[in-house]
Amino acid sequence: MKWFRLAAGQRYAAAQYFLGLMYYHGQGVHQDYAEAAKWYHKVAELGLAKAQYNLGFMYNIGQGVPQDHAEAAKWWHKAAEQGIAKAQHNLGVFYAEGQGVLQDHAEAAKWYRKAAVQGHADAQWLFSRIFMLTRASRMNSK
Repeated sequence: MKWFRLAAGQRYAAAQYFLGLMYYHGQGVHQDYAEAAKWYHKVAELGLAKAQYNLGFMYNIGQGVPQDHAEAAKWWHKAAEQGIAKAQHNLGVFYAEGQGVLQDHAEAAKWYRKAAVQGHADAQWLFSRIFMLTRASRMNSK
């Protein structure tokens, strides 16, 4: 922990991320979600996708930070753009439900598809469901 702190104090991103993990899981320190969020935020701002995903998760459920779905969507969007399948899936759910973002089924399908292509099973199911509903809707409107 001492060496992680020293490296993190010198703005070493990997050490900052691992401090976030250690505080989140209570490894070598008392579990402290607020402290975990602080360290994740530092490296999420630098563009580390894993930290962006984790921070989005924490904002989604209000763990160590106030619950804020718009903030969760913001961080998941950043992680999703970098190819994190879980973030893509979660962003799809937010767009499908209009949670933290304006409801947009086309945008939901876009993110589900990106996660589905990477093998995310729930995204595969949700994408196929949206695809079938959209297709059925088109057939009924003819």
